[in-house]
Amino acid sequence: MSKLKMHFFPLCLMLSIPLLHSFYELLNNGDRGARSLITSFDQQIPFIEAFIIPYVFWYIFIFGLLFYFFVYDRSLYYKTLLSLTTGMVICYVIYFFFQTTVPRPPLDGNSIFTSMIRYIYSADEPYNCFPSIHVLSSYLMVIASRHCKTKTPVFVASVALIGYLIIFSTLFVKQHVILDAFAGILLGNILFNLIFYFKPILEYASSKKYAKNKKAAEPR
Repeated sequence: MSKLKMHFFPLCLMLSIPLLHSFYELLNNGDRGARSLITSFDQQIPFIEAFIIPYVFWYIFIFGLLFYFFVYDRSLYYKTLLSLTTGMVICYVIYFFFQTTVPRPPLDGNSIFTSMIRYIYSADEPYNCFPSIHVLSSYLMVIASRHCKTKTPVFVASVALIGYLIIFSTLFVKQHVILDAFAGILLGNILFNLIFYFKPILEYASSKKYAKNKKAAEPR
């Protein structure tokens, strides 16, 4: 039972991601009105079908890295997962009050890439865009990899390469616009730093307070 509590239950915390995703489905519509944040820069970004590969690789990337952190750096696993789930909740609140949409290009042909994009488009309505959860989560993995106890230059560079490919893929397959990506990166950076450094700050503050109280209690 002790091993079960130590390994199985913490690993099951990852189920919070698909559970929270149910709220994404409820909000994935324009019933509350939807704004477009597309800019002239977005209009210059080409539609590149091949980028659907890194876009869908996101699923393996996120859960694979969370499992890796779970095995090799349990503290980082908790902090990264908490950053991600907190970010998802914040995104859902924004989607409810500030829904945005992204125009999608027409799809012609039946190539494997076109078919994959057509499936993604059919499964995911063009809403819930700002901030991008795809970008938020990918960027969190990029940051977290730099703090992993078992990190190596190759590991950090590989995670960064895949993470940024996924981020750029959201733009090239026209699932998001530049402002969505920037907002996802900003939110991920803020949350990870708050959660990663909050506990050490509390511990430091507590130790200073304890030392101060101890000194005051010493007989003179």
